[in-house]
Amino acid sequence: MAAPPASADAPRLPPPPAAAGDGPDRPAERSEASCEDRNAESLDRLLPAVGTRRSPRKRTTSQCKSEPPLLRTSKRTIYTAGRPPWYNEHGTQSKEAFAIGLGGGSASGKTTVARMIIEALDVPWVVLLSMDSFYKVLTTQQQEQAARNNFNFDHPDAFDFDLIVSTLKKLKQGKSVKVPVYDFTTHSRKKDWKTLYGANVIIFEGIMAFADKTLLELLDMKIFVDTDSDIRLVRRLRRDISERGRDIEGVIKQYNKFVKPAFDQYIQPTMRVADIVVPWGSGNTVAIDLIVQHMHSQLEERELSVRAALASAHQCHPLPQTLSVLESTPQVRGMHTIIRDKETSRDEFIFYSKRLMRLLIEHALSFLPFQDCVVQTPQGQDYAGKCYAGKQITGVSILRAGETMEPALRAVCKDVRIGTILIQTNQLTGEPELHYLRLPKDISDDHVILMDCTVSTGAAAMMAVRVLLDHDVPEDKIFLLSLLMAEMGVHSVAYAFPQVRILTTAVDKRVNDLFRIIPGIGNFGDRYFGTDAVPDGSDEEEWPPRASLSEPERA
Repeated sequence: MAAPPASADAPRLPPPPAAAGDGPDRPAERSEASCEDRNAESLDRLLPAVGTRRSPRKRTTSQCKSEPPLLRTSKRTIYTAGRPPWYNEHGTQSKEAFAIGLGGGSASGKTTVARMIIEALDVPWVVLLSMDSFYKVLTTQQQEQAARNNFNFDHPDAFDFDLIVSTLKKLKQGKSVKVPVYDFTTHSRKKDWKTLYGANVIIFEGIMAFADKTLLELLDMKIFVDTDSDIRLVRRLRRDISERGRDIEGVIKQYNKFVKPAFDQYIQPTMRVADIVVPWGSGNTVAIDLIVQHMHSQLEERELSVRAALASAHQCHPLPQTLSVLESTPQVRGMHTIIRDKETSRDEFIFYSKRLMRLLIEHALSFLPFQDCVVQTPQGQDYAGKCYAGKQITGVSILRAGETMEPALRAVCKDVRIGTILIQTNQLTGEPELHYLRLPKDISDDHVILMDCTVSTGAAAMMAVRVLLDHDVPEDKIFLLSLLMAEMGVHSVAYAFPQVRILTTAVDKRVNDLFRIIPGIGNFGDRYFGTDAVPDGSDEEEWPPRASLSEPERA
């Protein structure tokens, strides 16, 4: 079947200039102890010499580049980039992740191109989603056919397109998703699925990436990797012999019976729908550079300014009903007097802050759901009481100051689970950025106590709530706790998330032009940990502090 021409909207980029060196998929040297290894090595010599030496291509797995870039020293870890807001001041997503589809024949170099794009983009929070994760579970009969190389894995019916579409939709919406891990030995899905979250950019690659109409509509850019059929065959022979222990006869049989006909019938025709056709795959660095430049321009157009919008919104409104302020008894006001006093020593600041935290936690627990229950006392009498009506309580602290509230929560909630979210203000843009998160499994079933010591504009708190919602925690199961809040922060969170319960020990009226709470408490983290204050900075936390700290426990 002749290859159809690319559409007018799908320019064919020029092939790369020839380059000396090993091919991009050349494997490391192997022992010649077996015939299969010798066959694999001889096949390598058939590959064209382009690009630089790379490790052998392994089976593609879906993965998430959501771990932040780090600069590590002997004393501390510095986070150098984060995920900017993906939502507006209303708390709803205002921009979807940018989704790129990479299609092409088997062993055409799609995964290598994807990794080169990720490296060249040099941005965090990139998700690589592979079709290899979405093969259907085979029946016993189909498994027997696969063992004899008689099952067609290169047919559209071999993939679970419904699951692919629903997964990609959730990722584009900023949601956390669970992706199956396919075992190619047993031709089944493993018990533990992989969690992906935090996609600014999604790269979806697979042989049938353009074979489904609904799937095509989700892709913002479609790239077809066009590699010579002889090279693809050699790569497939080498991969299946060296990595899967198959013999040449079986690989060629499968190729002639299934792979080549499927390419001619289902894969090559999809070249027409591609926006860009890249000849020679990973060797075409010119094409990859052009693609990356276009993606950078798209990402720049999607940047938001959330904190500025919060500063001008929701003012002069009455405080929301979802807010609960700890009763201002003489004892509570006395403790606030001590911790607000700039002359208070660090020891006293810590002591009275902890007392307030304990009172706030106890106050918050009274808003959890309870149900009637009857127990029998040691005297043999029934007592009609109350018991917690939920499944579990989980605490999530917003680093750095939020983790100071963890001991108070542990003291009153036995066996409570703890998660952490690191949000840092970008000193250039003034916007909050998500750098790191570690949440317990199945957090969506829990009541979540979200902890931060001060909330001024509410920008960091809103981002943390948005992260929890993206992990399917119901809004009415989130409790935001803070020792001190500004009215602006209360309004921002309550307006965006009207079902989130907000609890604090005090609410101050104003936030100044530097986003400091007035009269306020100063930078809580600096006063608590004894680190250097950031001049003219916001009350919301900077991480890491400028003074040298030991390695963060959760980094």
